This record gives sequence, structure tokens and C-alpha cells, in this order.
Amino acid sequence: MTTMKTTGTAGPSSKITVLSHVKYEHLVAGMSGGVASTLILHPLDLIKIRFAVNDGQSKTTPQYKGLGNAVVTIFQKEGARGLYRGVTPNVWGSGSAWGFYFLFYNTIKTWIQNGNTKKPLGPTLHMIAAAEAGILTLIMTNPIWVVKTRLCLQYSDLDTTKLPDSKRYAGMMDALNKIYRNEGIRGLYRGFVPGIFGVSHGALQFMTYEEMKNKYNQYRKSPIDTKLGSMEYLSFAAMSKLIAAAATYPYQVIRARLQDQHHDYKGSWDCVKRIWRFEGLRGFYKGLSANLTRVTPATMITFLVYEKVSHFLLTFRSSPEFTN
Repeated sequence: MTTMKTTGTAGPSSKITVLSHVKYEHLVAGMSGGVASTLILHPLDLIKIRFAVNDGQSKTTPQYKGLGNAVVTIFQKEGARGLYRGVTPNVWGSGSAWGFYFLFYNTIKTWIQNGNTKKPLGPTLHMIAAAEAGILTLIMTNPIWVVKTRLCLQYSDLDTTKLPDSKRYAGMMDALNKIYRNEGIRGLYRGFVPGIFGVSHGALQFMTYEEMKNKYNQYRKSPIDTKLGSMEYLSFAAMSKLIAAAATYPYQVIRARLQDQHHDYKGSWDCVKRIWRFEGLRGFYKGLSANLTRVTPATMITFLVYEKVSHFLLTFRSSPEFTN
């Protein structure tokens, strides 16, 4: 692997590689934030997915009049457990995705900075680091998202949907096994192409979040890696998520429909054409209100927990008690 000399805190004579910047603290902190937000807000994620796959033509798909009606209907027909269908793969998926994303992103970013965390990168390099981290994370977690989507779309009256046994799942491991056995690797990577486009969502969000933090610290005349207060983290996380979600939401609708066991599309382009033909532009934004209601507080929780946990772990690592 190519090495380079540092110009930052590691000293001018030190040799560094990308791997020298891997810190498990970012993985643990990211997983903590992802799991916390998922456990609290999973019902909204489930409703968002059900709105997204409702093309208005399938008679087997439950019809909801709105977010409130969806919560009440699911609770009445499926009980409290129905609101948490697919929570296991969602916890695994969200926890691992956020953990790997923060790990990859901070590793790549610190490598670009040559180990000097006080060196500002600017919007372009932030976007590049976030995009690379997003692609690596998607490769590792796409099968989990397929399973989560399918479990969220198992309705209480499943026997009336006339699905074969190969598309009825008893849980996360059963779903992974059946999808792989009946659809192969390709089945586990359904929705991967729109997921690649979705990397732009994470890249835009992280770029906005990082730039907000940097500009704020520069305004305060502080180093860009200075720790902020909880309200600053929450505000910047919310604003960055709203901007990214509004700009890139359609890919989530396409990905959810490609992963839905109740629909058969020939591919991403076929899905796009059918949505446009039968539902128009509005079809690409189905579930947006439920999504924003969920992702905004979820992102705020995730980023706040991540910032607090990573700061604690990194401070502990540099403490005399740890180094001794």
C-alpha cells in the first residue's frame, strides 16, 4: 500500500497508511447511535416502507389514509408486535451500517488530512470521503436491508396474498436462508443499484453536517474538531438530514419496490417507468412525510449518541490510565 509522510500531529518523519487511521471507537459509537435510534423509531420506518411500495394497484396491499391512520390500523389488525415487524434486521442493519459508515468515513477523512484532524477539507473532499464510505457500507449491508424490507411487508393476513412458502419468512435468519436458496446472491442484492444512487444521500448529508460544524467552529474562532454542545449537534444533524432527504428520496421508493416480494420488476429502469406511468411524479415521493417524521429525529439521536460516545472513547484512549 502506498505510504505518505504526515504533516500533522504524527510528526513529519512518520509513515502512515489508510489502515493506520482505523479507530474502533468510531465503529462502536456509530453502532450505538444506530441501534438507539432504530429501537425508538422502528414503527415509523415500517410505515414508510409500506407507503413506499403501495402502487395503488395491488389488492393485497393494505390501504392507509395517512400516518395516524396507518399506526391505528396496524395496531388494530396486527397488535403492538405488528409495529415492530422487521425490527431485528433493522437493528442489525442500522447498527452495522452506521458503525461501518462512521468507521470508513473517519478513516478516509483522517487519511486525506494526513493525520491532522484540525485541517479543513472543504465540501468536495467531504463528499468524496462520504461517498466512498457509503459504497463500502452498502456492499456489506445490502442483504440485511432486503430482509428488513421483506419482513416489514409481511402483513397479518398473509395467507390471502397467495405467496409461495419461499416468500414467507419466520424471521431474519429464515429470510436470509430462503432468499439465498431461492434467488441466489442476486436476491440478496436487490435494490443495490438504486442504493448506489442513494450513496449521494449520505454524501450530501455528511458534507452538509461537517461544513456546518466547521463553519460554526470557525465563526467561534475555534479548531474545527472542537467538541460542541448537544443542541449544536442536534440542530446540524436535523438540518443536514432534511436537505439530503428532500433531494434524494425517490431512490428509496425504487429500492423498496425492487425488494418487495409482492411485486416483480425487470429492473430499476422498469420500476421507474411503471411508477411514472401509473402514479406520476407523486409516486416517487410516497411515504416522504412518514420518512421525514422518522429520519429527522433518528438522525438527531444517532449523531448525538455517536458524537458523545466517540468523544468519550477517544478521550479514554488518550488518557494516562489507558496508555499506561
